[in-house]
Amino acid sequence: MRLTYPVQKVLNRIIDRFNDIVEKPLVTAAWVLALVTLVVVGLSLPYYIDDSASFGAQVLAEAHGMIFDIAVIGILLFWLNQRGEIRQRIRIYQDEIDDFRLLESDEASFRTVGNIKRLNRHQISQINLVNSCLPRTNLNYVNLTGSNMNSANLTNSSLIETNLEGTRLNQANFENSNLNQANMHNAYASGANFKDAFLIKAQLQNAFLIKANFSNAYLMEADLQNSYLMGADFENASLYKADLRGAKGLTVEQLMKAKTLYLAKLDEELQREINERVPLLVAV
Repeated sequence: MRLTYPVQKVLNRIIDRFNDIVEKPLVTAAWVLALVTLVVVGLSLPYYIDDSASFGAQVLAEAHGMIFDIAVIGILLFWLNQRGEIRQRIRIYQDEIDDFRLLESDEASFRTVGNIKRLNRHQISQINLVNSCLPRTNLNYVNLTGSNMNSANLTNSSLIETNLEGTRLNQANFENSNLNQANMHNAYASGANFKDAFLIKAQLQNAFLIKANFSNAYLMEADLQNSYLMGADFENASLYKADLRGAKGLTVEQLMKAKTLYLAKLDEELQREINERVPLLVAV
């Protein structure tokens, strides 16, 4: 049967109103609460009048049960749900890093850096960044403790005070990057490229820097105590006030290529050889 225009218009208004309520969770909840309250109060009205004392005691008993449900079940479920959402977000950030790993574009680099910082906010520092392309990015103050950044490209990037303690940096490329005051204590950076990089006051104690390239690097006041420097290249590097005491595999031939060793701290034997063979390196 075909509806008349006025009836159809009223029906459409009712449908639109219903859809409007459904699309708003708070409004829907308020309507449901109002309807349920009317039904429950209507059915309970005789008990209110005839046996109010007994009925009130039962209501209070149910209220205590409701409090227990909220405290134990509600809060527990909320906590579990929240933890699940956090784990899901963490997985999304990690998956995006994997997706952008080999892409050589500014957008991919910035998206990866954003995901690294989001993971940091969730107290996660061990991140898989192997072969990641992150040139010209800002990773200042980021915590990458224990991460794997082998063969990552970080040329022309900024890593001021970045925490790279125990991080794997083998074959990573930091050419022309700023790592001032970066913490690379116990890092594994064999074959890493630090050419033209700034490593002023960088912490490199006990780091594995075998065959690392420090040519033209600025290592003023850097701490390289007990680090492994076999085959490291210090050609034209500035080692002003650098601490090289206890360095393993370090030779006079390596240090002779440096730009300056003024006020650098060396083991006694190395210091004596440098004073004898290239005294100008330790002069003002």
